[in-house]
Order: sequence, then C-alpha cells, then structure tokens
Amino acid sequence: MRIMKIKNNYRLLLLFGMLVTGFLSCKRVDDYNEVVSTDNTKPGVITDMKVTDYNGGSYITYKLPKSKNVLYVLAKYQIRDGVSRETKASYYSDTVNVEGFAKAQDYTVTLYTVSRANVMSDAVTVTVHPKTPPFTLVSQTSDISADFGGVHISAVNTLKRQVGIIVTKYDSLTQKMQIYDQHYTDADTIDYALHGLNTATRNFGVYVTDKYGNISDTLKKSISPLFEQILDKGLFSTFTLPSDTPIGYGWELSNIWNGSTDGSGSGWHTQPGNKPPFVCTFSVGKSYQLSRFTLWERPDNGGEKFAFGHGNPRFFTLWGTNVQSPKDAKLPVSSAVGTVVGDWVNLGNYTYPSPPSGLSPAAHNEADNAFVLAGVNFSVPLTAPPVRFLRVAVAQSWSNGDFAHFMEIALYGKVN
Repeated sequence: MRIMKIKNNYRLLLLFGMLVTGFLSCKRVDDYNEVVSTDNTKPGVITDMKVTDYNGGSYITYKLPKSKNVLYVLAKYQIRDGVSRETKASYYSDTVNVEGFAKAQDYTVTLYTVSRANVMSDAVTVTVHPKTPPFTLVSQTSDISADFGGVHISAVNTLKRQVGIIVTKYDSLTQKMQIYDQHYTDADTIDYALHGLNTATRNFGVYVTDKYGNISDTLKKSISPLFEQILDKGLFSTFTLPSDTPIGYGWELSNIWNGSTDGSGSGWHTQPGNKPPFVCTFSVGKSYQLSRFTLWERPDNGGEKFAFGHGNPRFFTLWGTNVQSPKDAKLPVSSAVGTVVGDWVNLGNYTYPSPPSGLSPAAHNEADNAFVLAGVNFSVPLTAPPVRFLRVAVAQSWSNGDFAHFMEIALYGKVN
C-alpha cells in the first residue's frame, strides 16, 4: 500500500510539472507590435482622417499605417497665436483629441506617427474648426452688479467645464485695474457675491479664463456697492417655538451671539435622539434686509475632533419672517428658495464647504481647522424679503446623526 501511495504521489507531481512547463512555454499571442528600439525605419503616415468638432476642441479619427514599429500618433497645433500644444494617442487608438483652442475658427493640425525608435513619419495636416470654447460661452452670460458691501457676479456654465471667474477693481494707489478676486468652478450656475467694500463708486471688471490660459474679453462696469452693516447682536433674543428642537447639554441658543467662536465655550446644541431638520428660532430686534451671514461651526478643541464632523451643519436652510409675532410652523427638511410655510420664507439653502485641503472630513488637517475657526461666509439673495425673526434648520449634520450644533452667527444687511 505504501509503495502504491508513493507511486500515485509521484504521478501527481509529474503531471503538475508537465502542466507548469506547458503553461510557461505557452507564448501569449496579442495583436500588437512588440518593442523594436533598433528599427530606425521611418513609419508610414496616417490616412482617411475625419474630424468631429466640439466646443473648444476636435476629435480626429484616422487609419494607422501598416508599419510594424508605430508607437503613437503625435498632433501638433497652436491654440492661439504663439501658443503651441502637442497631443499623443497610443497606437491602440484610432482617435486623437486636440483641445484648448481660443476661438471658433479654422486651425491647422499637423500629425505624425512615431516609431518605437522615436523616428517620426512625414507630416500630414488636417483643418479643424472647433465650436465656441466653453470659457467664451460663460463670458457671454456673465454679469457684475451692485450688492451689499460689494458686487454680485453671475454667469451660466452649461457645459460644466472648469473655468476661472476673475474680478478686477480699480486701485486708487496704483491707478490701475488690479485683480480683486479669483473664483474657479465647474458648476453649471455661477452666482456669488464679494463683500467688504464701502459705497464709493468704483470701476470693476470681470473676465473668464480656462486651464489653457485663454482669456475672454473683460466686461467693465462702474458700480456703487450698497450700504451694509453688521447687525447689532445686542438686539438679538431667543424666540422659542413648539417645533424647535429641544436644547441639549445646556448649550442655549443665546450662545450663538455671545462672541465665543474658538470652541472653548458653548454654542447651540440640540438634544440627541431627534430627527431633522434641527431647528432654532430667534429675533434680530429690527426689520432688516439681509445681505449675508458668517457661521462658525464647532472646531477641534483639546485634541477632540469636531470640525467637519459631529453635529456641525453640512446642509442647512435659513428661514425668515417680517411678521411682528410669527406663528409656529413645522419646517420641511428640504425646499426651494422662496418657499413659504406659514409665516416663514426660505431665504436660502446652504452647503458648508468641504475641507479646503481636499482631505476627507475625518482626516482634515490643522489648516482645515483654521478655516473653520475663521468662520464661513454665506450670501443671502438680493431678492430675499426683509426679516425680523430667523430660523436655522439643519437638514443634515456632517455625521448624519440625530443632533446638531454650531458656535456663532454674525449677520449683515441694512435696516429696512
């Protein structure tokens, strides 16, 4: 029996060895060219070129030559006077993408095949005519107008391409137009305001750029910013309504106007175990036309991580009313700006920014925490009605938990 077992094991080992040998000796056959670095033969040219134009660029399809040593196709072209680009396409592909053109006009693209020994073929050319570039389309819809303590910028980015909105302002010291703000986005709707200016009339400009360095014409306007002041927190008072979320841990609502923003003191904190929206209500003392507000979320403190986490608001809505004695109303978790619920109007829906570092919320760094400590500004639409009372309704905290909290709020606008 022992001899038979040994023989059987030997047969299994022999069979396994034969399988391994066969596997290693099999040569994979793929339909691609092997690396031939010593072949200095000039490769053939591409043929049968076809062009498909799009906004800011063009796709060029073609047939590769029969040459066995082609590594890639190289396209050379100018996107504007004096600025050249090159684009490569692997021999696995039959299409090269040329992009970044500054205008909707004819451009000449020169194409080569390049061998594995870095030998270029003869040149062939094709004419492309890209459609209107995205940065130009955005520029055509851009506008700049007066806002509270500054200017309001708007534009439409239908193609959702990455663009830069550059705002310039006349500098009385240099007597030149200087860059005042740079805003980079790929959002389809561009709508924001710049604040912190007095009401003196100034010259402003706005232009649009893209990642290729293209720049649109500048829209120029003379603008007088609207008067803006910070609301007097000494006039604020709590106005508790039945649908407000119960307070937790003694963090009363009045703490949000006590000036404590560094996390060492107390803010507003709801009792855990509730469902969103988490709501608080207070009076601002007078009737105001709001322009913006600054919100301080709970920062990291004493080694404990709170920033971009815990009960800090991530999605929230500001509700307001100008009624002298407003009645309670159960607020929805989400609604459109301008929605009216009883005496209350949705003044704006807001999203607290993600960590500026690009790190995940849980992995935020000291610079991200400094961002939280500085407070974040949010604009109130110019079309918002005047208000005497406000409600903050937190739709979702960063932890998506059953409570919410923040440290402080500062409000800006003018007496109505």
